[in-house]
Amino acid sequence: MQRIAHQERPDWQARAERNGFKFHTIEGERYWDERHYYAFTLDQVEKDLEAPTEELHHMCLDLVGRVVRDEQLLKRLGIPEAFFDPIAESWREGHPHLYGRFDLVYDGKRPAKMIEANYDTPTSIYEAAAFQWDWLEDGMARGLLPQGSDQFNSIEERLAQAFQALRLKHPFYFASIDGSEEDKGTCDYLRAVAEKAGLQTEHIYLQEIGLQEGRFVDLQDRWIPHLFKLHPWEFIFEEDFGAAVAKSDTQFIEPMWKAIISNKGMLPLLWEMHRGHPNLLECHVDTTRSAPVPPGWVRKPFFSREGANIELHTATGEREVVEGPYGDSPQILQRCAPLPRFGQDYTLIGSWVIGDCAAGIGIREDSTLVTKDSSRFVPHLIKV
Repeated sequence: MQRIAHQERPDWQARAERNGFKFHTIEGERYWDERHYYAFTLDQVEKDLEAPTEELHHMCLDLVGRVVRDEQLLKRLGIPEAFFDPIAESWREGHPHLYGRFDLVYDGKRPAKMIEANYDTPTSIYEAAAFQWDWLEDGMARGLLPQGSDQFNSIEERLAQAFQALRLKHPFYFASIDGSEEDKGTCDYLRAVAEKAGLQTEHIYLQEIGLQEGRFVDLQDRWIPHLFKLHPWEFIFEEDFGAAVAKSDTQFIEPMWKAIISNKGMLPLLWEMHRGHPNLLECHVDTTRSAPVPPGWVRKPFFSREGANIELHTATGEREVVEGPYGDSPQILQRCAPLPRFGQDYTLIGSWVIGDCAAGIGIREDSTLVTKDSSRFVPHLIKV
């Protein structure tokens, strides 16, 4: 695994705009950054990233199967009791799922360590699947990258297969929060892939979804039979519409059982089930939340996103604290595995699972040890 300085394409911004990648720059700062790239060997990809990702995925599915049969475990995850049965039912009935992303600490030498699973509303899929692939193909065509280079990236192909497997006969609605360009871009990309796979799609903002006689409807009062919602289940559980979800006849993607894997409270359970696994970090429910984080540990809320409310204290004394809105959430303590540093930046690998298969990676960089929504996306390739 190497970080290699690279000549960026002079027209990459215009190319991003033409391809619908509107959030390539956020608040005047680069989000997409092709001034360097990461190069991996095929062995590193296949043995250190792809194989562990699939193993972790199946470990998580096994965990869901155990949790839905045990109300004490559901309580331990902080899930409202009113949703115990609907979550269990969504698992027993095999409600289909689409995608997820593991965040991995990996330096090319030691086993990858999973620090969390984004399995309900992961973003950064467009840049990982489409624009990163465009960078590779365009770079080789311009002579900027080694001919014959490859990429760990079958994301779009596997997404199309997953959409086809749904065999939907009614319109598939894709919903994002009005006002979030990144979320709208994510939905637009997934819609485009779904349409190529032969599905009829619609976009709706979450604020526009109505409820009519127990059915979710669009602005024209048309039934929403299938809904991809880029909105976390733990938010829905607390909202007015949440109570109507279980009795509605809308198929939700991601399904309700994903609320178990996307909850960081599942990390201590996973550690208890697979103590000492080479791709897991020791993790416990935090019962000392008012005490300082001890050296060598990280404090995280059960429910948080984009690095919010993280407190990190490395074994060598470095500290990082990120403020956020999730301070009331239960918390975990996870053994600290600091992100590897390449140059002046710390690197996190997001490893994608589509359906039940490892499908590719995206890499984020930040000047701090905590990856946030402002962290840059950097492309990668597999060395010839």
